[in-house]
Amino acid sequence: MGFNSAFKGLITRVREGWNAVTLQLLDSIVNLFPSPSANADATVDGAAIPADPNGSTCAIIYKTLSDQYGKFSIFKVLSGKVAADMQLTNARTGTVEKMGHIYKMQGKKSIEVSEIVCGDIGAVSKLSDSKTGDTLCDAKKPLTAKGIEFAPPCYSMAISPKVKGQEEKISTGLGRLSEEDLTFTFANNPETKQLVLSGAGDIQLDVLCAKLKDKFGVEVVLAPARVAYREKIRRKVEAEGKHKKQSGGHGQFAVVQIRFEPGEEEDLVFAEEVFGGSVPKNFFPAVEKGLRDSVTSGVLAGYPMVNLKATLYDGKYHPVDSSEMAFKTAAQLAYKEAIPQANPVILEPIGYLAVTIPDTYMGDIMSDLSKRRGSPMGMNLNAEGMQVVEAEVPMGEMSSYAIDLRSMTQGRGSFTLSFVRYEESPAPVQAKIIEEAKALAEAE
Repeated sequence: MGFNSAFKGLITRVREGWNAVTLQLLDSIVNLFPSPSANADATVDGAAIPADPNGSTCAIIYKTLSDQYGKFSIFKVLSGKVAADMQLTNARTGTVEKMGHIYKMQGKKSIEVSEIVCGDIGAVSKLSDSKTGDTLCDAKKPLTAKGIEFAPPCYSMAISPKVKGQEEKISTGLGRLSEEDLTFTFANNPETKQLVLSGAGDIQLDVLCAKLKDKFGVEVVLAPARVAYREKIRRKVEAEGKHKKQSGGHGQFAVVQIRFEPGEEEDLVFAEEVFGGSVPKNFFPAVEKGLRDSVTSGVLAGYPMVNLKATLYDGKYHPVDSSEMAFKTAAQLAYKEAIPQANPVILEPIGYLAVTIPDTYMGDIMSDLSKRRGSPMGMNLNAEGMQVVEAEVPMGEMSSYAIDLRSMTQGRGSFTLSFVRYEESPAPVQAKIIEEAKALAEAE
């Protein structure tokens, strides 16, 4: 007799003695929960395998507990059994893991046992290369269980220590916490020079900060993450860079004439049209190096310069005083001279937004998108009868959207946001960005 059939018989026999709430719960278990005799998520060559206690071992790690002393992996045995000191293979990495001591969990207690059988939940410590979602199986008969899918992070903040010098502690702590919680990410942004922490919302980030303090002894501060803007020019200009310095002995001398114009590629395109040897070829790399160092900082707000083509077409050199350093400096002077005259503008990142909401909140969502300078692209119904609104929005306007959407929809809305392209920002927005960049530079 199958599990569900037996369970239905049990409910029928005792139905009269239970109240309506209990019956509703049990009916829901029968109707909604899968029978433990079938493992739809465990596959071999794409086919589902039964939960056979005598079958080949297959277990999935569905949770990891981590602290400063190590990590504890909690797993469910989908097929076969897991015994103490058994060696199993991680299906994702191919690493052989020794199970060592295995435990059954009872609240906060861990009770050591000799084996965990099919359908049961157990725990093991000190796995070397396994994390949440990984499958452990017999190397002779590899099985793969369907991994756990998590929604991508949609709320980001910059995280920094209250006390300078503890940045390494934050990275170490977040690395350990990420072993048990795969729903958040963290990364150093080299452009904004911030460590950015991303998660499902402000509550999750607050919990992570509390764990950093309790488990790893580091207090942190959250601040809005800066947006990685770009700069580009809109017209062609020519400029001369001249570097001349005499300080006893060999001096420094280099002159370059460079044409700057909008380019098709995001990265700097360097070209040369020098005739007659006015600039020897061995100095071309130094000119390019000087320009590449310069484009990391634009002239408006200090953001990287993109879509720039620079052509070296003339210059002068001295057989004794010219050097690679002199030509590198001359190229940087030409850049500083030319770019302010080339009508520079700031580009802002544009993202693709998909908001899933009940139909009753459509008006509020559309009004809010308008305030954020969003451009609606369409809407449609999904399989659950929810409205999915698609739009393109400036990512600089979306820093608090996770909190605002929760407020507008009473927690019933969700969204995804992904980068699409860079686009020229309106003049008032550019003025605000420049002002904020100047204030930040003064503060630093």
